[in-house]
Amino acid sequence: MRPDLQPAFASCMIRVFTPSFADEADTNAQNLSVKEIVSRLDPDRFEVTMLCERAADPRIASRRNTILLRWRKHANSARVLFRLMRKVPDLYFFPREGPLDAGYFNLRRHLRLKTAVISYVVSGGLYSGSFPPARVRQIREADAVFDNNSYLGQLLRDKMGILSAGTMYDGVDRRYYYEPPNGQPSKRTITVLCVGSLRPYKRVPLAIREAARWPNVCFRIAGTGEEEQVCKNLAAELDCKNVTFLGHRSQAEIGCEMRRADIFFHPSILEGHPQVLLQAAGSGLPVVAMRLYRPDSVVNGTTGFLADNDAELSRGLSELIQNPTLRRSMGRAAAEHALRFDWNVIASRWAEAFEKVVAERQRSSNSEVRTRE
Repeated sequence: MRPDLQPAFASCMIRVFTPSFADEADTNAQNLSVKEIVSRLDPDRFEVTMLCERAADPRIASRRNTILLRWRKHANSARVLFRLMRKVPDLYFFPREGPLDAGYFNLRRHLRLKTAVISYVVSGGLYSGSFPPARVRQIREADAVFDNNSYLGQLLRDKMGILSAGTMYDGVDRRYYYEPPNGQPSKRTITVLCVGSLRPYKRVPLAIREAARWPNVCFRIAGTGEEEQVCKNLAAELDCKNVTFLGHRSQAEIGCEMRRADIFFHPSILEGHPQVLLQAAGSGLPVVAMRLYRPDSVVNGTTGFLADNDAELSRGLSELIQNPTLRRSMGRAAAEHALRFDWNVIASRWAEAFEKVVAERQRSSNSEVRTRE
């Protein structure tokens, strides 16, 4: 093996590559998590390489020992792989399912690179089926697999025979998601907020049908997606003048929406551990969501309601609309519960995991080299 194809863990600096985007405007949940982690990693201990398409998060852009690889229109995978072979990372963190990830996994195997891989399972669906082959590969070939929800860890064990290295929750970004400084303002009109991509599995039409049942309640829907026109057509068909489509909103804008709202409604049926429920809790909102993916961010009956079916979902929303005392008590409980999801604590745990997994990979690789000799 050529010396330049060996990672630099022998030095005090650990090289980390993650195929995540550092863009400030990127609100993809996975990218949000990585930005929070990277912004808190010790720059004297971790050199981090990320992708970037537009203006980077200022915390990442100003971080020492951070390399941002520009994402262009063409040939990105080949160009990034070339860069990684020139400066091989000690750790490949949070692989995805694209050609870049497949290419690096192939190089890692054929060149016997010492790069450790940490996979982070955050997507749902395992409770109702199986993961696609690319995701299965990045889980099975990883040196360590973490989940962001205790139920996902259970499913990994039961359905794939994979023992999770631990649960690493997402945190609440307190720059944007916090309770109203003076509590919820008294007002006559109740506001129900929905946030998420307008895709079939998010089931936003259910929110619109609820709006038709409650014409005096304001329903605000933030997000875009392939079902946007379907949702707008349904709202027009049901004459829902109380529904407002907000389109895409930044994190700061979503935080403001949450502080103005009274209830957070999330009828989605395909999730891992959705960050938006943490954000709602951090903003002091009671939540109505599905029990299917068992979110640890919602304590059923205390911080909101988790429903087993659509009838229960509707009943939970109705109860919160009609009972202001319950709304307030659940909102306070949600804000208190959200305190356990602290990014500083979580990022510190990630740093420890990075060091441990890289060290174990180095020892294993060195042992294999001695055996071959």
